[in-house]
Amino acid sequence: MTTTQDGVRVNRWLQLAFGVVCMCMIANMQYGWTFFVNPMQERHGWDRAAIQIAFTLFVVTETWLVPVEGWFVDKYGPRIVTLFGGLLCGIAWVMNSYAESLTTLYIAAAIGGTGAGAVYGTCVGNSLKWFPDRRGLAAGITAMGFGAGSALTVVPIQAMIKSSGYEAAFFYFGIGQGVIVMLLALFLVAPKKGDVPEVARVSQSKRDFTPGEMVRTPIFWVMYAMFVMMAAGGLMATAQLGPIAKDFHIADTPVSLLGITLPALTFAATLDRVLNGVTRPFFGWVSDHIGRENTMFLSFGIEGVGIYALSVFGHDPIAFVILTGLVFFAWGEIYSLFPATCGDTFGSKYAATNAGLLYTAKGTAALIVPYTSVITTMTGDWKAVFLAAAALNILAALMAVFVLKPMRQAYVRKDPATMPPATAPAR
Repeated sequence: MTTTQDGVRVNRWLQLAFGVVCMCMIANMQYGWTFFVNPMQERHGWDRAAIQIAFTLFVVTETWLVPVEGWFVDKYGPRIVTLFGGLLCGIAWVMNSYAESLTTLYIAAAIGGTGAGAVYGTCVGNSLKWFPDRRGLAAGITAMGFGAGSALTVVPIQAMIKSSGYEAAFFYFGIGQGVIVMLLALFLVAPKKGDVPEVARVSQSKRDFTPGEMVRTPIFWVMYAMFVMMAAGGLMATAQLGPIAKDFHIADTPVSLLGITLPALTFAATLDRVLNGVTRPFFGWVSDHIGRENTMFLSFGIEGVGIYALSVFGHDPIAFVILTGLVFFAWGEIYSLFPATCGDTFGSKYAATNAGLLYTAKGTAALIVPYTSVITTMTGDWKAVFLAAAALNILAALMAVFVLKPMRQAYVRKDPATMPPATAPAR
């Protein structure tokens, strides 16, 4: 669908593509982090749990500030927010390259999280606005960029770390990623009235809820709790994949699958990122057809089983690669299902801000990540962490069909006349 804004022809699929590339450029800030943990520990002698605090700070600032950034997007458009975010992302990794103290590392993590959140929240929110008729698919394709965007750079980053040191990898990838985001930001626009098709097929709210109205509804907090449960296990795997492989003594063990032979950690990291990206549009598309909650039950259940199996069979290199791939495949879809469900339930007008408020659940879940290292040190292995994560996933799967589904069905069927009127945004 092509529209005209101020004499310029705008194609919504092209807008989606711009968002996907921007997401690819910030993906390494989360998914490439695990490759830097061990080199930083060896270089500076910092405790692993202390290093992972930086990861938590990144995720917290990336998520908890998204509602503020979303408000700017809803009010001023996506261009300026993405431009600012790309600049901060570049600055953060350059700071990492020069960090000689944990304090500097933490400050850089906060700056990078703010920038990544600005880019992430803008691109997802913009996709929800351009595709009210295909929210699951659009949010999934956009989130795919963040999930799979780092797959092509797994080998180059590891190669640069080995040949030139982790500092060079931070520096050059940071500048390159930041510049590309800033250039693409110049082409991003939000749809105007009449630019998008009428809503069809999926059950959606009859009106637009303001952020303040949304957070006063029980259904929002049910979704928030489920998001935290699901995000915790995946973030643990994302941040600790390298340390887990090292503790399992299989990180450098060659694994041959599909005619490809790579060290277990490299193979797992590459496969994980591809599957973590593919799952987002796939399950988003599925949810457009069979319903959000039914899709959640299916994928969340697979995730719980996958994490438990990883705790039992993960010491085998081939099983480690396959099972981590399954875990990431069943986890990544939360970043398409929850924004789409939020948009369906609370409307399009404030989609960026509302989805951003729900996205803060990822930051809440990130607070758990440093404790996984502590628990592992106390117990001597990863079993307790894996079992807890698996249990949370199974609980979220059950909540999807037995709690969220009946609540949302009743909610979207309400007569608009029985609801309080939407509050106009402040001017």
